[in-house]
Amino acid sequence: MLIKNKEFDFKNKTYTMGILNLTPDSFSDGGSYTDVDSAIERAKKMVEEGVDIIDVGAESTRPGADYIEEEEELRRILPVVERLVSEIDIPISIDTYKSRIAEECIKAGAHIINDIKGLKGDPNMAKIIAKYGVSVIIMHIQGTPKNMQKNPEYDDIIEDIKGSLGESVEIALKAGVSPENIILDPGIGFGKTFRDNLEIIKKLCEFKKLEYPILIGASRKGFIGEILGTPPLDRLEGNLAVAVISAYNGASIIRVHEVKETVRALKMTDAVKNN
Repeated sequence: MLIKNKEFDFKNKTYTMGILNLTPDSFSDGGSYTDVDSAIERAKKMVEEGVDIIDVGAESTRPGADYIEEEEELRRILPVVERLVSEIDIPISIDTYKSRIAEECIKAGAHIINDIKGLKGDPNMAKIIAKYGVSVIIMHIQGTPKNMQKNPEYDDIIEDIKGSLGESVEIALKAGVSPENIILDPGIGFGKTFRDNLEIIKKLCEFKKLEYPILIGASRKGFIGEILGTPPLDRLEGNLAVAVISAYNGASIIRVHEVKETVRALKMTDAVKNN
């Protein structure tokens, strides 16, 4: 896969995506990077630590989060994206499910759209991605951030998610998105129970049968805290364990808050996998 004229070799390397939240209300680092200068400083720090992609989000999608209007999302995200593309030399991903936000950020120089609604939330999203030829991360979610954790239920967690992701891929392909630009995310914590999350990680190789790169975003999430008995900012060891197991089971990209530690852990994991 070619992103920002950089070749991503998903067969031999697991890549690290660093999280840059511009929101005042994200579950672990809300309010930390709400001004442009602090956001850029954080991004540059992640680059120093070896990050491969930076994922920028301006609307919280934590359980129970409220919807924000497009104008507010643009106000938060666009100045940061404009600075990032001119000051750092790695791909920029935009965490949004709104096609207008996606298009404005792509015009500003973003390279990937990370859609938590799997192209099913906005009928124009797939068309915008196809129009500009950027990459897309298609995520699975049951419900919306506001209600997704109230009572998620599945007949078969793995097969149900695979089926839903397959539908999203069809939406992408029909709109003209290149298969080479598609990445899939089973959506850890997005309409999933504690045991669902563990099952997804354990059986991640099942998603490889869809024949697209897989992203896992479990960093600091509730099921890790439930196991460790720790608050979000004290879950590093759990985050690393999930990252390593996910990479070994077939994940191509790991989306994280702690970049330096994850980069090192994944280098070791890849060394064992590729030996």
